[in-house]
Amino acid sequence: MTRRSTQLLAFGTSVVAILFAAAYSAPAPSKVVPSSTSGRSAAALQAQVALGRQMVVSHACGECHGGGDNPAAPFWLDGMRDTILQQFRIGPFVTRAKNLTPDIATGTGSFTERQIFNALRYGLRPEETPDVEITSTTPGQGNYPLHPHYLAVPMPWPSWRNMSNDELYAIAAYLKNGLKPVSHKVQDSDGPPDFWAGEYTVAKIGPYPVPPFPTANEKGGR
Repeated sequence: MTRRSTQLLAFGTSVVAILFAAAYSAPAPSKVVPSSTSGRSAAALQAQVALGRQMVVSHACGECHGGGDNPAAPFWLDGMRDTILQQFRIGPFVTRAKNLTPDIATGTGSFTERQIFNALRYGLRPEETPDVEITSTTPGQGNYPLHPHYLAVPMPWPSWRNMSNDELYAIAAYLKNGLKPVSHKVQDSDGPPDFWAGEYTVAKIGPYPVPPFPTANEKGGR
């Protein structure tokens, strides 16, 4: 997400960049990462959290979820407090940046790291998606929900899905283990009855994974 001066451009990009998984099939994650901290040493968890923090800061999560690009700022990632900068109107719907801190009642505290990973890779709402490894992007197959409930626009998960497994799990580890919980309830976002599936077509986002290099638009491609 971009700063306020370019948010309108970002909204358009996000809408174009959203995927309905029924139109394509993607490989399963190449390695299984524990959905809790039990399988990692303290040093490994610390390194993972540090990488996740770097990814969160460098990808401007705080521009919408709070705190800008400064983890020391007030309200860091604790969700919408400013209806000008953190609330977005998409057609007739209003979407709101959620609390990403690990508060159980109002944030991500009740989700596993794998549920957060699945949100970032597949765009699936963690509160409505089981803690399972997903091996397909065809609804009803490989633990992919038959009727997917997707994250609200303008969350740019269609871009984030192209990050590596390690990067996405590191973000999840940071949100779960690197942040202090903040109790701050954000009103649920509005959305269409199909949970944005109509915006998640391959025509609007392109395939996942992306076509191999070079394409016809790149040097060496035809």
